Amino acid sequence: MKPESYIDQVIEIATRAGIQIRDIYQTGNFEREIKSDNTPVTSADIAAHNIISQALAELTPDIPVLSEEDADITLAERESWPRYWLVDPLDGTGEFIAGSGDFSVIIALVEHNRPIVGVVYAPMTEVCYYAIAGLGAYKRVKGHDTRIMSRQIDLKDDSPLRLAVSRRQDPQSVIKLFNLNKHCELVVLGGAALKSCLVAEGRADCYVRIGPTGEWDTGAAQIIAEEAGGQIMDLALQPLTYNERESLENPNFIVVGAPHLAWDQILTAGS
Repeated sequence: MKPESYIDQVIEIATRAGIQIRDIYQTGNFEREIKSDNTPVTSADIAAHNIISQALAELTPDIPVLSEEDADITLAERESWPRYWLVDPLDGTGEFIAGSGDFSVIIALVEHNRPIVGVVYAPMTEVCYYAIAGLGAYKRVKGHDTRIMSRQIDLKDDSPLRLAVSRRQDPQSVIKLFNLNKHCELVVLGGAALKSCLVAEGRADCYVRIGPTGEWDTGAAQIIAEEAGGQIMDLALQPLTYNERESLENPNFIVVGAPHLAWDQILTAGS
């Protein structure tokens, strides 16, 4: 079965999980705790995880699901999977707790260690970004799909470099990573996947993530960025890998809208 034949069902699953998250968010009645990796988890994360895991198992019973909330699966077991669903039921749990509204549901399909389908659904705006390998990246708003493309900036022109940054991030900590004689314009938004989608749709040129993330944070964003004309790399400008290590933690990474630029010269941080 080709991915395009069930993309609408995957979007519907993400939407259903997002509605559950939004309902919990709006009531303000949720439980929270700190996981062993020192990151927060809430009852909304778990509720979304349960919805997505069950629905994907019904949609594609032969494809395993790897979710942030059920990730205790050894590489010895995972490496035998030719394809699998990679899920972050609630990306931006900190934003959810803080009340910013900047969080999303992430579902990716990974095949032979490469994301080939990606869905990022933002419950509070009801906007969905999605992509299928070879078929482009799209933004769905109120049932209407628009193809998105990243901005192919030329550093020689007068337009500023638009940097996507977190609401709680010191902008100077991001700007200092770049070797630029160019004005930088900050685009402020929470949630790693949502900032990556800003780059994919051309509203930002670059997003740098310094700090821990999991493969589930970038799987969907990677195929969306690539199909839009961009790229996600580690800070040594090497491609991110999936399901090839025991640890599922990502390195620090950068999302760029214009891969043709000399990022090895633009970026001052190589680690």
